[in-house]
Amino acid sequence: MYIWIWRRLPGAWPTKTATALGIVIAVAAVFWYLVFPRMEAKIQFDHGVVQTPAPSGSATPG
Repeated sequence: MYIWIWRRLPGAWPTKTATALGIVIAVAAVFWYLVFPRMEAKIQFDHGVVQTPAPSGSATPG
């Protein structure tokens, strides 16, 4: 797949490298500013699922 993209990019290898790098940066920016903020509202990474048990009885060390 990557070789297919590389062959379709215009120019010599320096131009292809710069174009590919620009495409990667553009895709990363779209994910960072559009996709991830919308996902965060639905997934809620900051809510833990493991809760510490309440202390029971008189198990004091010593």
